[in-house]
Amino acid sequence: MGHLSDKEVKTLEEKANDIRISLIESLIEAKSGHSAGPLGMADIFTAFYFHILKHDPKKPDWPERDRLILSNGHICPVLYATMAHSGYFPVEELKTLRKFGSRLQGHPHREKLPGLETSSGPLGSGLSQAVGMALADRMDKKEKSNFFYCFMGDGELNAGQVWEAMMLAGKERLWNLISVIDRNNIQIDGFTEDIMPLEPLREKFESFGWHVLDIDGHNFEAIVDAVEQGKAIYEKPTMIIAHTIPGKGIDFMERRFEWHGNPPGKGIDDRVSKDKQGEVALKELRTLGGKIRSEHE
Repeated sequence: MGHLSDKEVKTLEEKANDIRISLIESLIEAKSGHSAGPLGMADIFTAFYFHILKHDPKKPDWPERDRLILSNGHICPVLYATMAHSGYFPVEELKTLRKFGSRLQGHPHREKLPGLETSSGPLGSGLSQAVGMALADRMDKKEKSNFFYCFMGDGELNAGQVWEAMMLAGKERLWNLISVIDRNNIQIDGFTEDIMPLEPLREKFESFGWHVLDIDGHNFEAIVDAVEQGKAIYEKPTMIIAHTIPGKGIDFMERRFEWHGNPPGKGIDDRVSKDKQGEVALKELRTLGGKIRSEHE
């Protein structure tokens, strides 16, 4: 992957913003779904699908591909939008999100959409799936191993299964496994440190035998560098704690747990009335908060 040039960073930033626009448009159309987490993870998904992952949208079952396992399946609007923009299916199909018969279910359904590695919904199970895949790949003794990336939410760390999987990965020294925690500090009922305090996270992960990195989840160079470091560690799995802003890019949503599970038009209306939330959200994204991009003028 290597160092990102200024041009590459700008390209990724613009792509992430397009993905945020698409996921909000799909949520407005669906009238249900999660906003905060998908917006906060858009930069990380963009970095992976457009720079980091070894994958081929035209051959979603390519044996040599890397695997991306989404554990917190409720943030799938950003997964779908990123997959569409990278060529797995037409962007127009995003408007079918959560509709009856759609391939874009409210939680990812592996048998519905090529390019999905797992079905997800129950929180806490994704890391176990990723550990099993990474261990099986290593047991196959291939000449070139694939990398397995597991995206998780910080709220799902409340599930005990996560820590069982963490312990096994450390014991097996799964160097081909890199997990990314979306450390946005919110969950559906409030702030994580009020619901069930998680800190000190870094020390906890290290005690389970993981190599741990803390990054700004909106800095593309930091995201890419962290993955590069993780791939260079050959004796243990890597955990990237990505600090993100939930609702990133939409001022009235940012850092507010009330937007965890609501789409525009259904969320808290103390700043923007429900009937204007979709319009205001899209305007902010299309103008980058007032900084007009030429293609959106």
